[in-house]
Amino acid sequence: EKYFIQAIVHRSFLQLSPPSITQSNERMEFLGDAILNLVVAEHLYTLFPEAEEGDLSKIRARIVSRSALAECARRIELVDFLLMSPSALQSIRSGSDSILVDAVEAIVAAIYLDGGYKAARTFIEDQILSLFPTSRLATDDNYKSRLLEYAQGRGMGIPRYITIDESGPDHNPVFTVEVQVNGIPVGLGSGGSKKAAEQKAASKAMEFFTAQDALPGNS
Repeated sequence: EKYFIQAIVHRSFLQLSPPSITQSNERMEFLGDAILNLVVAEHLYTLFPEAEEGDLSKIRARIVSRSALAECARRIELVDFLLMSPSALQSIRSGSDSILVDAVEAIVAAIYLDGGYKAARTFIEDQILSLFPTSRLATDDNYKSRLLEYAQGRGMGIPRYITIDESGPDHNPVFTVEVQVNGIPVGLGSGGSKKAAEQKAASKAMEFFTAQDALPGNS
């Protein structure tokens, strides 16, 4: 039980917490990250026996990416259990995923410490690897590269990413980025880093262009 309590304690809660709680989940994040990488590596090693090391590393990076772990956190409604300050909670509601991502890694460590490797592997398989059927692993989630290819292929030039807002505390910032194509805003995204915000903006831009292409006369 103590492992799971520590796994849900964000460092912002320590200044509000009773004296019995002295540690946040940061050490557990470190362990959970290593376990997560091992389980995913083992899974991919078995699933793709012919794949090269570089390809396996690329696929693993997608599975353990911030967006994938945030997706897992939302599925299990992890935010409802986390102990944190009101400002930290607000940052999550504003679109920052970093606290959720770190907590997922801490939960993995808690399961490992409490029930061993097999229990941790089962959780990762059920809650994270299940998000990535083989068909999804074969697609490209890099929306920036897809948008660049789309725009250049239609003579629109190179997409331009502009950071229009930066908020939140230093330890957990929220960036909002707008992407423009041909000088026209086509997507807006927020995230815990400029890179994450740019990916979300590019994703919105691709949704916009896909909808435009589906209109009569645009095929």
